[in-house]
Amino acid sequence: MRVLLLSLFTIHYSLFTTSCYNRGPITPDAWDLTAQQLDSISFYTTHHYTQNYNFVVTGDSLVVVAQQPEDMSVPDVVSIELESIGEEKKKDSITIHRNEHVVVADIKTVPSDSIDSIWVKVARDQLTFGWIHENELLSKVSPDDPISQFIDTFSNTHLLVFLAFCVLTGAAYGLRRLMRKGSKIVHFNDIKSFYPTSLCLLIASSAVLYSSIQLFGPETWRHFYYHPSLNPFALPFWLGVFVSSVWALIIVAIATVDEVTRLLPLGEAILYLVGLAAVCAVLYTVFSITTLYYVGYPLLIAYFYFAIKRLKH
Repeated sequence: MRVLLLSLFTIHYSLFTTSCYNRGPITPDAWDLTAQQLDSISFYTTHHYTQNYNFVVTGDSLVVVAQQPEDMSVPDVVSIELESIGEEKKKDSITIHRNEHVVVADIKTVPSDSIDSIWVKVARDQLTFGWIHENELLSKVSPDDPISQFIDTFSNTHLLVFLAFCVLTGAAYGLRRLMRKGSKIVHFNDIKSFYPTSLCLLIASSAVLYSSIQLFGPETWRHFYYHPSLNPFALPFWLGVFVSSVWALIIVAIATVDEVTRLLPLGEAILYLVGLAAVCAVLYTVFSITTLYYVGYPLLIAYFYFAIKRLKH
């Protein structure tokens, strides 16, 4: 009897599992894409933007032309017609002004163009659109995102050098005045708290990491520039570490202000925080620039040794 029941159960279970198996409908391959779609994916991979991407004009103006790129690419054998074509281009050109928003409407590759083979069609609205070389476009626009525009500002090397000069001059004068008055100042006449030193070390480390990503992973940084995120877990490892350090900076800065106002009277606390801000500004400018020339790495080790030694005293 047991053998019979076991046989029936086995047959029933086999039929049940077999009937539950569904091969599913026969559908085309999910990666059976058209040539245009493949080109769009390939362009996005290398250029980090594609159609429907939003920019904001940061240059003085952006001049686009209504003519098709093929008509604008003139072979050398007809170079004598360049002047007349230039006049025609002026007639068909449209000017988009600073701070206006544009969207990428189309992208074309013109191999015969000796200046720039990639043309981008941008549109301000339904009636204002035209073509422009990619190099000229990217030099005068910024991604329509506040994080990207913030990065754009602080990635300007000339601006960093100018800021470094101003900050070093102002900080040297201010710190000298504070030390003469016997005021509390980080590293030299510090308060009994590790938060100010921690903030300075975080600033220096973040500046070195920021420049290192730009130096050794420019394409990774460029993709982050076009698609920024404040979520460290949604980014590649080193970018995630950098964004985490930015969040840590905010938390430690809040803790530092709270600690300073608790330990010092209001007037002394303000002077201390002003001096701390000057030191942090100097650290950011110095380490972000020196790291681009590989000097920032030994300098960071020396600064850690100096800061920790001063903190112990």
